[in-house]
Amino acid sequence: MGRKVEVAIIGAGSAGLAALRQIVKKTDKFLLIDQGPLGTTCARVGCMPSKALIEVAGEFHRRKGLAEKGIGGGEHLTCDIPAVLRHVRRLRDHFAGGMVELTRKLAGERLLQGRATLLGPNRIALNGEEIDCAKIILAVGSKPTIPKAWQPFRDRILTTDTLFEQKSLPPRLALVGLGTNGLELGQALARLGIEVTGFGRNPFIGGIRDPEINRIALEALGRDFPLHVGSEAEVEVMPRQDSLLIRSDSHEAEVDAFIATTGVVPNLEGLGLENLGVKLDENGLPPFSPHTLQVCDLPVFIVGDANGYLPVLHEAQDEGFIAGRNAIGETVQRYRRRTPLRIGFTNPQIALVGMTFDKLDPADMVIGRADFTDQSRALIEGKNSGLLHVYVEKTTARLLGGEMAIPEAEHLAQILAVAVQEKLTVHEALMMPFYHPTVEEGLRSALRDAALQLVDTHPAEEMALCGSCPAAPLC
Repeated sequence: MGRKVEVAIIGAGSAGLAALRQIVKKTDKFLLIDQGPLGTTCARVGCMPSKALIEVAGEFHRRKGLAEKGIGGGEHLTCDIPAVLRHVRRLRDHFAGGMVELTRKLAGERLLQGRATLLGPNRIALNGEEIDCAKIILAVGSKPTIPKAWQPFRDRILTTDTLFEQKSLPPRLALVGLGTNGLELGQALARLGIEVTGFGRNPFIGGIRDPEINRIALEALGRDFPLHVGSEAEVEVMPRQDSLLIRSDSHEAEVDAFIATTGVVPNLEGLGLENLGVKLDENGLPPFSPHTLQVCDLPVFIVGDANGYLPVLHEAQDEGFIAGRNAIGETVQRYRRRTPLRIGFTNPQIALVGMTFDKLDPADMVIGRADFTDQSRALIEGKNSGLLHVYVEKTTARLLGGEMAIPEAEHLAQILAVAVQEKLTVHEALMMPFYHPTVEEGLRSALRDAALQLVDTHPAEEMALCGSCPAAPLC
C-alpha cells in the first residue's frame, strides 16, 4: 500500500513554510516537498541580497555630498566590485542558511527533496512513488522570464537568480525591465560606478500608476542612470564582436552584458495542473479564490508566487497562513486580505498603498499632495526631493490609498496602509501623532491638503476636544 498523508506541501519557500507553521499545530501526517535549493527566494536571490547591495551603494553614493557638509576626502573613496559582491554573498548566505535551518527544524524527516507531479486532486508522484494526499498546497514559487528572442545570448544575460553569484561585473550593463526589482538593481549598480542603461516598454516605472508621481520618479532615478521607457516593440539584442547592442524604438546602447528584469512566471511547467480536471487560463493557472486560496472546490490550494496574484513576500506568507489553516480546518474559510502595500527601495523610495490612481475615478476623489523639496527633515538630510499623493473619497472623506516617490517611503507607506485598512477618514488620520522633525510629517502635509479640499463638505477639526472635560482646552 502506498503512503498516505493529510497534507502535502509542494514548495518550501515563504508561502510553503507559512502553511507548514499552521499544519504542524494539528497534524504530523504531512510532507514538505521541495526540489531545491532550500532557503526561500527572498533570502537567496531576492529581498535580502538586493537590499544588501542597495545599502553598500547608498553608502558609497553619500561621498558626493560630504564636501558641502564640511567633510573632505570623499572624492578619494573607491569601490571594489568583487569585494562588494563577496560582502553581499556573506549576508545572503547568513539569511539563506537560517531559512534552511528553520525548514529542516519545522519539517524534520517529513522534508523530501525532489520534483512532485500532480496525478489528480488527491494524488502526487514523487521520486518514483505515488502518494495519496487528503489536501495539497501548491507553493512552487516563480522564476525570472527570458524572452525566446534573447536565448542565443544567455551567456551574457543576468537575472536575479544569477546576478549575486557573479565574482565581478563588467563595466557596461543594460537593464531591461524597469519594475521594482529592475530599478533597485539598476540604481545600486550605477551608484557603484557601473555604466547602466535602462530600457522599459511600459511608460510607467516601478509599478507606479499616478502620472505625476511617475514623472517625479523618472526624473529622480534618471539622475543616476538613463531610463528609456515607452518602447512600442520588444527591446532588440544584437551581437557585436566583443559586446552587445541593445536597441529600443528611440535609443541604443553598446554593453558588455545585460540584466533581464522583465518579470517572473510561476513554476508550473511539469507540475501536472492539467490532471486536476479544471480549465486552466491562458497562463496555465487554475481558477482560485484569493480569500481561501482554494482551487475551485478541490482539496487543492495554490499560494505565493505560484498563483501570480500578489507576488510580494508578506502576501505570500499571508496566503500560506490561509491555505494552511484551510487545509487542516473542518471547513474552508474566507479571510480578509490586508491593504495592498508595495515598496521599492530606490532613492527616492517608491511606494503604493491601497487603491492606486488607475483604479479610482478622479470625479469621486481629492488628491492630497506633499512636495518634499522643502520638507524640513528631508532638507536637513539632503534628501529633499519627491512627491506624495494620498487619495481621499469625496463623499466620505475616507482614505483610499496613495502613491509616492519620496525619501523614507517605507515608513510613511506603512502608516498610510494602517490608516487605509482601518478605514480612517482624513480627519481621523490627522489625529495620529506626528513627531517633529521627521520625514513622516510629510504625510501630515498631504492629509492636511486633502482636508482643505473637503472643508466645505467635511469641516472637521484636526484635533478633538477632551470628552471627559468638554469645557477644557484641547487635549
